[in-house]
Amino acid sequence: MSTTELSAKLAELKLETRGVKDVLKKRLKSYYKRQKLMQTMQTESSSNDTYYKYICVVDFEATCEESNPPDYLHEIIEFPVVLINTHTLEIEDSFQEYVRPEVNSQLSDFCVQLTGITQDTVDKADTFPNVLQRVVDWLKEKELGTKHKYAVLTDGSWDMGKFLNIQCHISRIRYPQFAKKWINIRKAYGNFYKVPRTQTKLTTMLGNLGMKYDGRPHCGLDDSRNIARIAMRMLQDGCVLRVNERMHAGQLMSVSSKAPVEGAPPPHCPHSRN
Repeated sequence: MSTTELSAKLAELKLETRGVKDVLKKRLKSYYKRQKLMQTMQTESSSNDTYYKYICVVDFEATCEESNPPDYLHEIIEFPVVLINTHTLEIEDSFQEYVRPEVNSQLSDFCVQLTGITQDTVDKADTFPNVLQRVVDWLKEKELGTKHKYAVLTDGSWDMGKFLNIQCHISRIRYPQFAKKWINIRKAYGNFYKVPRTQTKLTTMLGNLGMKYDGRPHCGLDDSRNIARIAMRMLQDGCVLRVNERMHAGQLMSVSSKAPVEGAPPPHCPHSRN
């Protein structure tokens, strides 16, 4: 089918018609697959245990230089969380706080220009352990990990595998349990739409899905909202977003697609390191 024919068929089925040809084709196939699955499930009992009720999108901003030396310690300076309700496919709420860095306390001109975060903003901000405590309190208010099954989602491996890992060492706290497993949306997007890694940058994924970036690039909250838009579109297209990466003994590891679907544990603030 041509792009025009695919768009017409999707419109007939009242589905989203934006996106490149491969995306449209995948969307149509997923629709028919879901229809067949629903017919099968009519005679079987279904369980919600295989799905996350909520997905927490996190995209940190961190201190940086134009040319970071190999031993550069990135410190988190913005902690955003965007909460997706996977049942309504809507952004239900969001959290954002800035963080005061302690090692690289003076932001580089490059960092300020890239992120839009000023020196005055971080000077007035709280330290990471205190901000993390408020994130945990916010997640607890949503009853995540207790009443509702949830997972963390990031754009790539760096947020959890690098930035959070480094920050916990700097702040002398243990790595939080609730963030030890997450959905890497780049990996999920590439596997679902069958595209190479070069096609999984944020703006490229948005473009291929027929969307444009909304907001200021490298603003953590705006990035998180745009990542959430991609996640919601993927869910609409029939993708089962599931945990695919984790931290183990300080090392980044992949999670097999055959592993049981598990939600993140109830959020708790980690203890200090000895």
